[in-house]
Amino acid sequence: MTTTAPLQTNGSVIEAQPPLPVRRLHNYMYCERLFYYQWVENLFEENADTVAGSHAHRNVDKSSPLDEAKQAALGEGLPGGSRLRSLKLHSDALGIIGVVDLIEASEEGAEVVEYKKGASRRRYDGTREAKESDAVQVMAHALLLEELGMTVTQGWVYYAEDRRRVPVDLTPNLRAQTLHAIQSARSQAASGYCPPPLLNDPRCLACSAYPICLPNESRWWAGTYDVETKDEEQMSLAFADLPARDHAIGSAADEIKVPPRPDGDSGEILVVHTPGAQIGQRGDSFVVTVQGQVVQKMPGHQLRAIYIYGAVQLTAQAVDTCLELNVDVSYFSSAGRFIGLLRGLPASGIDARMGQYALFQQPAVRLKLAREVIRAKIHNQRVLLMRNGDAADSVLKQMASLRESNADAKDLTQLMGMEGMAANLYFQNLPSMLKGKGEEFRFDFNGRNRRPPRDPVNALLS
Repeated sequence: MTTTAPLQTNGSVIEAQPPLPVRRLHNYMYCERLFYYQWVENLFEENADTVAGSHAHRNVDKSSPLDEAKQAALGEGLPGGSRLRSLKLHSDALGIIGVVDLIEASEEGAEVVEYKKGASRRRYDGTREAKESDAVQVMAHALLLEELGMTVTQGWVYYAEDRRRVPVDLTPNLRAQTLHAIQSARSQAASGYCPPPLLNDPRCLACSAYPICLPNESRWWAGTYDVETKDEEQMSLAFADLPARDHAIGSAADEIKVPPRPDGDSGEILVVHTPGAQIGQRGDSFVVTVQGQVVQKMPGHQLRAIYIYGAVQLTAQAVDTCLELNVDVSYFSSAGRFIGLLRGLPASGIDARMGQYALFQQPAVRLKLAREVIRAKIHNQRVLLMRNGDAADSVLKQMASLRESNADAKDLTQLMGMEGMAANLYFQNLPSMLKGKGEEFRFDFNGRNRRPPRDPVNALLS
């Protein structure tokens, strides 16, 4: 995962924001929630489409720096047939900043060309047109050039999948739409409110932020959770703009049929289980060798995770690169038991944390969460006694009753009382789980004590 410059949203003044990148304006036109994740929360997830998009830009990524002489030349007009690539421009008046892929001089003025990885949109008559978000991006670049005094006569979008250019007419309607989109995007960022997810929208299929957004899951949890038993009662988090959940959402008729996975998903996880193998780094790729022979190579930017089973070595250079590229490394035993995880610092999620803190201030939410935690705790204590101890059936039935009745707790005090009663039963029967070989090796445990613990078992528990 890679990130962009973070944006603070704890103020409501739009003018206090940094300039809005035109590529984020494109995100806003594609999906407001995607825009919010990438621009406000600083979360960006690579997938096959974003990598392919970078590849499609390779011919225009040799930048043309904008110095004073070139800026003056732009105002006077480019010589016929000249080209400028990856020209970085900004406008304080518009509040945007962007990199124009390609500027081509024409007899009437200049033409703006934007490169895109995918395909154009087809009209009903079979002709091609640029997608709305792409057209707005072209218009935004034209506005930046016009502020320098250049006359922009035409826009184009080159779609790599079609291998052709599609015209973008710079009409007054498109100009007004672009200016409105700039203002709306900046207002959205300043609001500090994350928009709700799309509903069964095909745009989600190709979205790199799908693993972060989880649109169907987010919408499902935002509605009213209909439960049949008290054991299944859970929290319900709501978006202000979403209706209560009904069972039609996510039904077979409305579900997205194609799983939202990037092309070549199998290549994003490197699994190494050969004893004696070594995972190292050469250039920008991870290399797996066995007895000095290279058996697999994988580009680092396409790798999401590494799974290591058994006696496999990971070099120090590879560890640094994994932390730098946010590639998770999971360690397993030879038999497949999970041992641990190597992971770098977490990405920013300011708004999610603020939402969690706000929910925690609500007594009803705290009580629901505590009920689930205590129910799971009592359940696990009872299972341990059933599997490893010799607790009487009456004790197990009493613990089951406490587990079921915790959903009826009216407040945290009553819930803590139920937790204490279950803990008392558990620790009374804990000695039955301590198996010693002979009487001289049996543990002497007569209940829980602490500060300080007065026997070896309590010392271990503390």
